[in-house]
Amino acid sequence: MSNQGPAFGLSRDVRRRIEQKYEPDLEERLVEWIIAQCGAKVGRPEPGRSGFQLWLKDGTVLSQLINSLYSDDKKPIKKIQDTDKAFKQMEQVSQFLIAAEGYGVNKTDIFQTVDLWEAKDMSAVQRTLMALGSIAITRDDGHYHGDPNWFHRKAQENKRDFTNEQLSQGKNIIGLQMGSNQGASQAGTVSYGRPRQIL
Repeated sequence: MSNQGPAFGLSRDVRRRIEQKYEPDLEERLVEWIIAQCGAKVGRPEPGRSGFQLWLKDGTVLSQLINSLYSDDKKPIKKIQDTDKAFKQMEQVSQFLIAAEGYGVNKTDIFQTVDLWEAKDMSAVQRTLMALGSIAITRDDGHYHGDPNWFHRKAQENKRDFTNEQLSQGKNIIGLQMGSNQGASQAGTVSYGRPRQIL
């Protein structure tokens, strides 16, 4: 963040709106989930946006999080490096993002590396972690740890099989979306008479 100068005008308004999307309550819930999922070895960040950003910035906590959602033989990130080199840290965050997409997080829910690394959009980081938690809860494969009420379950397919007899009965019913053939009609109306003749 030290390489960002002061923002003026439209840039300041955009930055302020992005910062307003950040939810401190959601941050607390995500921190509790990550600690429950990975264990106390990941530590606890300082409260607030900058503490949360510094905790996740190097990618080690994120890598441990995504690995904890897999069995030991299928972990997507094989080598987690604890380094102070910026390039390696950004590479590790990118590996997390690729693994999160492979886990099932939609591409539209995934933040950019710069959103976390330069704290440009920490609400996007929260959105990605929420989507990851929701998918972990929905999978219900035994790898999720924590309170199941922290995330909502994703909608599942509800396939229905109808018999041919049921399908043919449905052809004879007029659905309410089509309107109704009862009610108002023109029965009993009188004609308007002859139009005025202009000579």
